Amino acid sequence: MQRITAPDGADIVLHSTGTGPGLVVVHGGGVTIAEYRRLAARLAERFTVHLYNRRGRADAPPRREPYTVEQEIDDLGAVLAHTGTRWAVGHSYGAFVVLRAALRLPLDRIAVYDTPLRLAGHGMPMAFLEPAEAAVRAGQTARALAIVAAAVDPQNPASRLPLPVRAAITRLFLRTEVGRTMGALVGMTLAESRQILAYEGPAEQYAGITAATLLISGARAAPFFTETNELLAAALPHARTLSVPGSPHNGIAVAPPALITPLSAFFTAPGDHEVDGDRSDAEHR
Repeated sequence: MQRITAPDGADIVLHSTGTGPGLVVVHGGGVTIAEYRRLAARLAERFTVHLYNRRGRADAPPRREPYTVEQEIDDLGAVLAHTGTRWAVGHSYGAFVVLRAALRLPLDRIAVYDTPLRLAGHGMPMAFLEPAEAAVRAGQTARALAIVAAAVDPQNPASRLPLPVRAAITRLFLRTEVGRTMGALVGMTLAESRQILAYEGPAEQYAGITAATLLISGARAAPFFTETNELLAAALPHARTLSVPGSPHNGIAVAPPALITPLSAFFTAPGDHEVDGDRSDAEHR
């Protein structure tokens, strides 16, 4: 464990494991780095994996208000500078952070899993925001989480249940360690979703990313993640897509071989832009 200094003077606690080239993991919304232990352990066989809790969590400093994704990019920049790595992996909102960061930070290779973008009317629907925010204001954490879960994972059979039933199920989930974490962070999750909405625009806004890019989606995750990747792949100069069979939205935390093998190959392949040419991985579709 190391402590590094963010641009605003706050302490970022860095957790590193493994040996080999450095790789930074940026976690998703509503969780901490604890959910990525298996991913880190499996990547640590070939990489030095660096993880840090984003602000407002565990050993991280508080967020500055008003919150913007630029804070996340500043913190990631500090981690990259300290570790000397130019490689990053992002999941969900962390994927959004990595893509935005790649527009201004020195990143050579990035991999993003289930990126929740809004691309000129396409991508992740955001109609859940207002009712979820209203539930948070009313102190109805279970209701808010149930609304968010159905939006992120709409193909899950539970997402089609009436909201009161989903809220009742979520109240049981809130008794678990993961549930308590997600409940405590639901307000932050919605603030992050507002940032995604604030950056809605055409996929071409990401065309300035020069890093070799692997756009990953879980085959069992919501179809809009795959749609987003296809739109980005057409706009980014050095990108390809990968659909991981049988993998849900949290599949990156499960870290199956169908993900770890191509992910490791992407970061160890020779050349700066080895993803040029074919923009999809048919073997994993």
